[in-house]
Amino acid sequence: MKINKYIFYAILAAVLYALSTPISKLLLNNLSPIFIASLLYLGAGIGMGVIALIRKKVRHTNCKAFTKKELPAIVGMIILDILAPILLMIGLNTSQPENVALLNNFEIVATSLFAAFLFKEVIPKRLIFAIILVTLASILLSFEDINAFKFSIGSIFVIFAALSWGLENNLTRRLSFNDPLMVVVIKGIFSGLGSLIIAISLSQVVFNISYILWALLLGFIAYGLSIFFYVTAQRELGAAKTSAFYAFAPFVGALLSLMIFFELPQLNFYIAIVLMAIGSYYASTNGLKKQSQIDS
Repeated sequence: MKINKYIFYAILAAVLYALSTPISKLLLNNLSPIFIASLLYLGAGIGMGVIALIRKKVRHTNCKAFTKKELPAIVGMIILDILAPILLMIGLNTSQPENVALLNNFEIVATSLFAAFLFKEVIPKRLIFAIILVTLASILLSFEDINAFKFSIGSIFVIFAALSWGLENNLTRRLSFNDPLMVVVIKGIFSGLGSLIIAISLSQVVFNISYILWALLLGFIAYGLSIFFYVTAQRELGAAKTSAFYAFAPFVGALLSLMIFFELPQLNFYIAIVLMAIGSYYASTNGLKKQSQIDS
């Protein structure tokens, strides 16, 4: 079934994006939040731009060209992609990592709400149930203990970042039928330059070559490749359903934290695995059933 491929792309996008939070937290020890935000998107744009040039020499693509009709979505996407990572990095710099991981899941809710009420995308009850289960699993994975969740200035920044990305996901959905690779290049270059201008104006640029290169590489992998697979998945799955699979990111982040910090999982970790599996089943089988009816 064709849709299996797109579900895999959505999950792969989440896995790649999961790398960004713990590594960005380490980079924040040496680089400012706004500068890191710019480097992440520039790394995505430059890296995927190189791939686009190589692809152009190797083979011809039949992707739909951008037109003036898509210009409002492109501009909105760029503005939100400047705003969201800056808000996230500020929140990450001033909050506990488990709070950030938890609050990041508001992106799933925001994407679904914007998709349903603003862009009139139909959200099946099965998918709503899946989103609730997967989000609950992510919350459990994010808690270090029952008292870990508390609102702070940093938490508010993360919430607004999630809301910005929720709207941005829906705008990107309008562009998903164009060339996904060029969507990433546009997002990366222009959003990265916008953030860089802000960082320069605020004197927050630090010329530490090794950390800059690490941030660019992280941007290429965790943002560039992730966004490419995300946009490709949106073609078939839609904004809301693709965002549901993005809830795998906190799960991967928990595993990565286990490997880096050698933390033994608590009971909530195992409960979350079960909830994640059930939620993923409901999200994926909803699409598979529809695809089977089309194929028949």
